[in-house]
Amino acid sequence: MKAIIPVAGAGAKLRPHTYTQPKALIPIAGKTILSFIVDQLKDAGIQEFIFIVGYLGEKIQHYVASTYPNLKTHFVYQNDRLGTAHAIELTKAIVQNEEVFIALGDTICEFDIKEVMESECSMLGIKKVDDPRQFGVVEINEQGIIEHAVEKPSIPKSNNALVGLYKIKESEILFECFQQLFNDNIKTQGEYNLTDALECMIKKGVTFKSFKVKHWFDCGKKESLLETNALLLKKTGGITIDPNLYVNSIIIPPVSIADGCVIENAIIGPHVTIGNNTTIKSSIVRESIIGSYTTLDEVVLDNSLIGSDAAVKGLSRTLNIGDNTEIDFG
Repeated sequence: MKAIIPVAGAGAKLRPHTYTQPKALIPIAGKTILSFIVDQLKDAGIQEFIFIVGYLGEKIQHYVASTYPNLKTHFVYQNDRLGTAHAIELTKAIVQNEEVFIALGDTICEFDIKEVMESECSMLGIKKVDDPRQFGVVEINEQGIIEHAVEKPSIPKSNNALVGLYKIKESEILFECFQQLFNDNIKTQGEYNLTDALECMIKKGVTFKSFKVKHWFDCGKKESLLETNALLLKKTGGITIDPNLYVNSIIIPPVSIADGCVIENAIIGPHVTIGNNTTIKSSIVRESIIGSYTTLDEVVLDNSLIGSDAAVKGLSRTLNIGDNTEIDFG
């Protein structure tokens, strides 16, 4: 089985951070979003990965090469963002009709991956949502078979939303359906969508079963990203911190503090993720994500997202600051 991970999106809802950093590489709970996905699939036995990259794709490529040197990897560039179906179709020559597991690059989910891998049929990850109109939605019969898949329906017939996880055994038929979408110019909200290709496969007789995810962590916006960071830190317990490492400081777990950080006269936590080689002095930071090589001095931060190589001095605010920024409120 080969894994396909589309990470070509621009991450517009997380700007200014995604001007300089792909959304998939934003740190949460001591790891990047991408690492949560890759580690989960790698631990399940998948050793060959296809990454669909575009905006800032070289950073994804460098990160994967340095973090996972033993994985067999391929990188496919999607220069024109025409939708998920268009993106995945670009992998056809590499897939060569083999079974695939597709995981969208901003999807962190908890589910029984062993059960999914061992299933003899294709499977789609679902979760019930309050408002399914913003998602791909499936209809499931009494036997647990998916009968229809519709992208962002204005009048949903179910609240079973697709979460961005797809195990597909019949990849040859998947690529045939992609071509059918292109030939007939079938689009949803102006894009060629994977959900429409799945509906095409169902009409061609492919059997899909659903698998439920226990938790679906949203990494799409600043507020939901911070919430996901807190939830994952609670679940994992964060990283055990030796209080002797930091001068006259209080660390309130769960937190994740990377290597090389200098923390003096500060209160950190709870639910704080800090990147490597960051310096924090005379500050209070809680419920926040702080990037690498950043300096905070005499600040009080709550529910803030601070990029890498940033400098902030003298304030008490809720912030959303991108990389390579310097601010002095003194």
